[in-house]
Amino acid sequence: MEERNVDTNSRELVVVAEKENLSKVLEFVDKQLEKIECSMKAQMQIDIAVEEIFVNIASYAYHQEVGKATIRVEVKEEPLTVFLTFIDKGVAYDPLKKADPDVTLSAEEREIGGLGIFMVKKNMDDIQYEYKDGQNILTLKKKI
Repeated sequence: MEERNVDTNSRELVVVAEKENLSKVLEFVDKQLEKIECSMKAQMQIDIAVEEIFVNIASYAYHQEVGKATIRVEVKEEPLTVFLTFIDKGVAYDPLKKADPDVTLSAEEREIGGLGIFMVKKNMDDIQYEYKDGQNILTLKKKI
């Protein structure tokens, strides 16, 4: 596990992409949010998104192998906004291309999967994905 400053407004954490590291990732993100006195509601929404994205990386990015994940937290002022960027070198996968589930259907009628990224889309103000230089780069934006 490696934590470092990227610049004055950004910090990042590099961890092995394993579900067991989720608590370290959430602790890192929450520490950054506490510095800007983030509301509990926004922090909970961000934590849900972080958990969903990190667990997906840990579960699917590297198949049977183990790789690393970088989580970057960047804060910008006026308006106060948090950017969370997840970077991995796993299989290219754009979660934004998956169609949103039909939440009007009952759980039994709905297709399996897709609800997690749907919740992330609903709780964040913007999500961007790109595959660049052999890396998945997913950035979540949340106005605080």
